[in-house]
Amino acid sequence: MKRILTLFVTALCALATTSCGSTDGGVRGVKHVILIGLDGMAAHTFAQADMPTLRSMMDQGAWTLRSRSILPSSSACNWASMFMGAGPEMHGYNTWGSSKPDFPSIEIGPYGIFPAITGVLRAHDPEMHMCVLYEWPTIGALIEGEAVDVSKNVPFDDSHGEAITSEFINCLDSLRPEFSIIVYDSPDHDGHGSGWGTPQYMDALHTLDGYIARIIEATKHLGIYDDTVFIVTADHGGTGKGHGGTSMEEMQTPFVLFGRGVKQGYEIPSAVMRYDTAPTIAYIFGAECPDVWRGKAVREAFE
Repeated sequence: MKRILTLFVTALCALATTSCGSTDGGVRGVKHVILIGLDGMAAHTFAQADMPTLRSMMDQGAWTLRSRSILPSSSACNWASMFMGAGPEMHGYNTWGSSKPDFPSIEIGPYGIFPAITGVLRAHDPEMHMCVLYEWPTIGALIEGEAVDVSKNVPFDDSHGEAITSEFINCLDSLRPEFSIIVYDSPDHDGHGSGWGTPQYMDALHTLDGYIARIIEATKHLGIYDDTVFIVTADHGGTGKGHGGTSMEEMQTPFVLFGRGVKQGYEIPSAVMRYDTAPTIAYIFGAECPDVWRGKAVREAFE
């Protein structure tokens, strides 16, 4: 009986660990993770997209075009879920523009909001350097600003990302951050302006692909490329000139992992939710996940 009880408890512990993909030392050899967010990049538009850099990352990395948003398929609540490893019912951000919870978070972390990946990594490694840049100001309210070295809004302009890309590369150069985030407001801007899948929207995807290429090239120049994992994803998709509903066009986005320790040419067969991003980042670094997170690490994407 005692042996059966011991096995039962061990199994429960294993399930608790696996559910969030928590630490077993991290992905070997990885020293840097760069999360690239493309607001409003819909999976259904990718087949026609002129994005050679992202396609190359998929060919040499792991990916799915079925990564699914939480509901509603709107911006702030999905970015919150991405950073916070749980859905709105836990973190409380439930609308397009939520800069604070629409109803009380089930738990408040040490930085005054629901525990997010930035605070988790700061607790894991107090010496870690982190840089977060974003074109949409609301993003700044969804991370623990006091946990990172740099948290800066670089306003969106007609260049569709030139300014933020240059500042981000400068931050990589000066800070050499172990973890960094860059969130572009386009293609969402063009989706609302001209429509998802229109020539203007597709042009925005091509432009963003060029910025991704510049970021990758910068890591090579800085000598960190070989020990970096890149993650490219989005908060939601869109159809017509909007989003927020329950169609797959609005809910499904790409989720691409590329770099050190990532399987090559691997299409992820399992379900990937928006809140799986933070646990995956924690897993890469070998950091423990908060008990209130509900996402799981996409472990199968790694060798």
